[in-house]
Amino acid sequence: MTHGRMRGARLLGSPTQSTRSLRVRIQLLLTVLLVITNVIGAGIVLILRLWVLPGGRPNEAYALSLAIATPVYVGVAVVVGATVGTVACLRPLRWALQDRQPTEEERRTALTLSGRLTLIQVVLWSAAVVLFSVLSAVLQPATTLSAGLSVVIAGTVVCTIAYLISEYAFRPIAARALTDGPLENVDGTGLLRRMVVFWSLGTAVPILGIVATCVAAVTWQPMSLGRVVLVVLSLTGVILVFGLLVTVLDGRAVAGPVASLRDGVDRVRHGDYDVEVPVDDSTELGRLQAGFNQMAAGLRERERIRDLFGRHVGHDVAQVATAQRSTDDRPTGRGPADDSELGGTAATVSTLMVDLVGSTTYAARRDPTEVVEVLNRFFAVIVEEVTAQDGLVNKFMGDAVLAIFGAPRSLDDHAGSSLRAARAIARRLTEEVPEIRAGIGVSTGDVVAGNVGHESRFEYTVIGDAVNAAARLTDLAKGVPGGVLVTWRTVEEALGDEWREWQQEGEPTLRGREEPTVVGRLSDPPTGPPSGAGTGVRTTP
Repeated sequence: MTHGRMRGARLLGSPTQSTRSLRVRIQLLLTVLLVITNVIGAGIVLILRLWVLPGGRPNEAYALSLAIATPVYVGVAVVVGATVGTVACLRPLRWALQDRQPTEEERRTALTLSGRLTLIQVVLWSAAVVLFSVLSAVLQPATTLSAGLSVVIAGTVVCTIAYLISEYAFRPIAARALTDGPLENVDGTGLLRRMVVFWSLGTAVPILGIVATCVAAVTWQPMSLGRVVLVVLSLTGVILVFGLLVTVLDGRAVAGPVASLRDGVDRVRHGDYDVEVPVDDSTELGRLQAGFNQMAAGLRERERIRDLFGRHVGHDVAQVATAQRSTDDRPTGRGPADDSELGGTAATVSTLMVDLVGSTTYAARRDPTEVVEVLNRFFAVIVEEVTAQDGLVNKFMGDAVLAIFGAPRSLDDHAGSSLRAARAIARRLTEEVPEIRAGIGVSTGDVVAGNVGHESRFEYTVIGDAVNAAARLTDLAKGVPGGVLVTWRTVEEALGDEWREWQQEGEPTLRGREEPTVVGRLSDPPTGPPSGAGTGVRTTP
């Protein structure tokens, strides 16, 4: 199974990494990114308070208090946030640390960890709003509004970014929690709701800060036009920069699953069904990811069944059957459209049969494992050469094989194909399976090709005089040089120069026929041990 790479794999690591490695990686990633984000947020507070928002520059006592309180509070907030956050995350993730399947409640909790960490950020920044507003009210009352407003704006942006960062970091955990598919009705999920919330926090709140500043400048604390322009431009810059950052992070959260789905669809379109995308999103995107994996699993199962079907009946027969299923829409008493039906059609084909010499004696004198190994090599030669000539290996009958040329797929030169296959099989058996000998018979004639049996269990085969003639020829072929006999009609109907490889051998009367049949053998048969070598028995035609 090929798993799609999770977006940001360089930071998040491989989906198959150990639980300990994943825990360390997530904790480091969250700590570093959240600390950086909160430090930047504290810097924004100072910039907004000292140089942008109205209220005048802080007096000496207030400035000293800001210089001391800001880094102290940030440090305490980082320690408290990291400690509380670690405890809040590790307890619900015991199932991941223990490498066991989570319960449904544990799965739901794992999908809300980003919200829990963000709630911790909200609490810490709310405390900062209260702390700095009180500090301003005590030391410089005129700056109370601007102090509280600066912390609210920075805290809103930081909390929004913190949620996106924590959601990104917890992707591997979400993927493990969603192994069995997405959950329904997880709190806070849904693409539309998430986008509206992020727009509200990343754009609407800072804009309301601009509105509040303008209202204050007009009604509560008059400012010069230049000061108003500075405030508006500064807050607009904050909105543009952090609004863009929030949009990019939110866009990546949506684009990542879509990109993995696109890659998976491309691979399926090119015939690679051994693919699975990570299900790491609890919104509608997660349902799409799970649906894709279910679709790919169904396609893999269908291909496996089709391959097994083709191995049992032949790939040409399997293709005909599946094609009939897609085109036959006639209703039957058995429900859906039939894959195929009983009966057959008349066709002119060439049949090739191969039968071992003295197989019973050979099997009695050797270990069964050795017999099976030799038979597999014997069958492999026949299958490869018949397939190379576009024929169909129709049946394995103990130690014999029946092959068909011209059905179910029509061949312009089925006679020539059968003769070329017979020559190649005779040569390769002599070279590659010298332990045994075989008789090969080839015949051309009219047959009925189709499905025989019962509607609940049938097989594809050909029935006719050409099949019987090939079977009779295999018996006679065991006593001629090269071990191959063919009806002369087959030689006459072969295209090109194939006839040059054959010579007439006589006109025997085959069992079951009243008239003699002109037969031929190889003009230059492969050399090998005499008929019956390796079996300890003498064979006669």
